[in-house]
Amino acid sequence: MMPLCRRASVNRPPTPDVSNDKESEPTLQEIINVKLIESGEKERLKELLRERLIECGWRDELKAQCRAFTRKKGRANITVDDLVRTITPKGRAMVPDNVKAELLQRIRSFLLSDALWP
Repeated sequence: MMPLCRRASVNRPPTPDVSNDKESEPTLQEIINVKLIESGEKERLKELLRERLIECGWRDELKAQCRAFTRKKGRANITVDDLVRTITPKGRAMVPDNVKAELLQRIRSFLLSDALWP
C-alpha cells in the first residue's frame, strides 16, 4: 500500500496582505479624474484643447507630417502603430506653450473650486 502524501491546496485563496488594502484606496490622481468626468469638465477641457489646436494650425501640421511619413515609407509598408509611434513625440512637442498654459490654468481653477472639495 502506498503512503498518502499531503499536497498544498491549489485552490486556496491567498492570505490577505496589508499592502493590498492600501492599493484598493483610490489615488489622488484617480479621485481627480473621476471628479473631472463626473462634473463634465474633462469633456470641456478636451473640447477647448481641440479648438485651440485647430486655431493654431497644429492639426494641419500634424496631418502634413503623417502624409510625409506615409509617402516616405510607402503606404503598404507602415502600420498605424508605426505612424503613432513616430508622430506622437513630434505632435506633443509641437503643442504651443500658450495652449499648454491655458489648459493648465483651467485645471488649476477646477482643482481649487468647490467641485473637487465640497
